[in-house]
Amino acid sequence: MEGEPAASESDASARPAPRPTTSTTRRVPPRSSSSPLILAALAALALAPVAHADALQDVRAGKILRYGSDMEGGGPYAFPDPASPRSVTGFEVEMMERLAGGLGASAEFSQGQWDKLLSVLDARRFDAVVNGYEWTEVRSRDYLATRPYYIYQLQLMGPTGGSIGSWEDLKRPRADGRRWRVGVLVGSAADVFAEEEAGSTIEVVRFDGATDAMLATQNGQYDLTLQDVPAALFYKDRFPGLEAIGPPVSRGYYVIYTRKADAALRDALDEGIGRLAASGELRRIYEKYGIWNDLQRELTEFAGPIAPASGQFSARGWELLARYRGRLFDAARVTLGLSFGSMPLAMAIGLAVALGRMYGPGWLRGLLAAYVELIRGTPLMLQLYVLFFVLRLPPWVAGIAGLALNYSAYEAEIYRAGLQAVPRGQMEAALALGMSRWTALRRIVIPQAVRLVIPPVSNDFIALFKDTSVCSVITLVELTKQYSILANSTGGVVEFAAATAAIYLAMSLPLSWFSRWSERRLGAEGVKGGLA
Repeated sequence: MEGEPAASESDASARPAPRPTTSTTRRVPPRSSSSPLILAALAALALAPVAHADALQDVRAGKILRYGSDMEGGGPYAFPDPASPRSVTGFEVEMMERLAGGLGASAEFSQGQWDKLLSVLDARRFDAVVNGYEWTEVRSRDYLATRPYYIYQLQLMGPTGGSIGSWEDLKRPRADGRRWRVGVLVGSAADVFAEEEAGSTIEVVRFDGATDAMLATQNGQYDLTLQDVPAALFYKDRFPGLEAIGPPVSRGYYVIYTRKADAALRDALDEGIGRLAASGELRRIYEKYGIWNDLQRELTEFAGPIAPASGQFSARGWELLARYRGRLFDAARVTLGLSFGSMPLAMAIGLAVALGRMYGPGWLRGLLAAYVELIRGTPLMLQLYVLFFVLRLPPWVAGIAGLALNYSAYEAEIYRAGLQAVPRGQMEAALALGMSRWTALRRIVIPQAVRLVIPPVSNDFIALFKDTSVCSVITLVELTKQYSILANSTGGVVEFAAATAAIYLAMSLPLSWFSRWSERRLGAEGVKGGLA
């Protein structure tokens, strides 16, 4: 508060953080799909001692309170305003405007991916994070949390008219012997609760977005989805094929997070939330968005602060890696399966497309050229969405097919360059000797082209290992996604980044060695210049 000295870091660590009423909120959002090596370097920089100005003083001096949030599937928290598409609205947006006003500043929304918001907070791109972030023990160890501004529960949703009546029904074995497949937002309280309750009758399927889980459930690809009550209420009209099943389960707190060094800002936000709750302003906002319920009455009586973390995730270094190495290796097998399942298909399709463009009839050449430009001109993530959500292919089929189709366009251009690098006289001589065009291609032209394209094709194969990370959007937990989950749920960012990078290196190095061996074996080194 103005006129008062900022709280010291030691005061911040002494101040307890809020304790949830259940154990349903122990995991933080998953990590990033960026390169683990880059993340390790950034984490090392983040750990270096750097002096920064007091955030509360900066907010008051600059008259701007910057907060991180995510509009993607973000209703009713923060989403594009239908009345003004370039603006942002939501119950958290309105709450932050009032909190900033109490500090003599205006609130500034800063877009970020939900599972990366705390990492961006560390980079000081904004002052606080507010996006339906639950209080968890791990987060309370690394960040300061305000008093709760909303008490949430979890709502099970399923197809209208289904046979399930409540969450407890999922604990009984199905007649067909299958497990119930429940979609959740990865790293959320719903993820943790479902995992703890899973047993032998529930399979937890993790999505990068809450609305993705709802869409897949409405499509019939999965049985049910578990969502925070505010999201379930907000999106019920968008997904008319879904209905709420049974009463809400579990409960926990939404809090605002600040950096450990910014205790003064946290305290000021704390007081602001208390004033909004006491004045009834929070209730007016929540009623506007249809998310007020009797649980929120506790906010005005909250005496706080919430209790400190228990130290459950205090393991570090080799101990941490040893505990979770099995999950890393399982994810690495998913990465290998996607890579070796898709790359041979991509090479075969690419070769066929290249041959068709060079030796096919005119109509076929035009069609294949359009295919290459379409695939190269659209993102892999969009292609995976079409295969998974529109065509409703199973995750593994959609993942392998999406990677194969995407890379086939690039392989086609590599093979076309290799075929064009073979002297035209080779084909003419083969035809003069009485060979058919297909025989000449198979025995004379293609073998020479293959020698030329070994280096770029090998490079693509290595790149494919990393691009499998995009498949996390269709619920496949490959190596990078698992790194993200483990790093953020345990706080072991550096340890898991280093381990993940080492595994990627161990998988890609043999391909580099095989490529060089193949070049020597086939004598390709002397003709590499043909692709220049």
